[in-house]
Amino acid sequence: MTLTQTRIGLPLDEFLALAGDGSLEIIDGKRRFKLLPKAGHSDLTKFFYDLLLDFLRSLGYGVVYAETTFVLPGDAHDPNWVTGSRVPDVMVFLGTRIADYKRDNPDWRDRPLALIPDFVIEIVSPNDKATELDEKIDAYLSDGVRLIWVIYPSSQKAIAYAPDWEQPRHYAGEAVLRADDVLPDFGVKLSDVFA
Repeated sequence: MTLTQTRIGLPLDEFLALAGDGSLEIIDGKRRFKLLPKAGHSDLTKFFYDLLLDFLRSLGYGVVYAETTFVLPGDAHDPNWVTGSRVPDVMVFLGTRIADYKRDNPDWRDRPLALIPDFVIEIVSPNDKATELDEKIDAYLSDGVRLIWVIYPSSQKAIAYAPDWEQPRHYAGEAVLRADDVLPDFGVKLSDVFA
């Protein structure tokens, strides 16, 4: 008896056709289309993007993106196969990782980034399902993302996750969200996020 192994994922051209002008995430083999963000969500995304952009410019290294897709390629032998994809609200790549990636991938403009970010921020929308959010956080940790901030606008709270922490860290009120493990000296008071 011969066992047939099913290949997880899909070809890059099919992924791009399915995504169209929207955002397609593939988490644990499940396809999820992200809805367009509402103004309040976009405002928080812009808040974090601007804050990180200014901070990274002051350091002189690193790149921040908002609402940008990154994919998990099948393997080195088939970079045109996508096994997973994520669309964080905000993501950061430290050092020269993006410059190196662009240098090594001359067609980078025509495809999603095939590079795992160092730090991501997810802003929870009212229509986000808790189970799907948990799956996405687990996927980020499995991917190798070093720090994840999940922002809850409705309760004005946040939770941070890192692969080497035994438990996530919870923030509320005047607490300061810190990114010291990834970005030393970067932090923001939670009350400023929701001011």
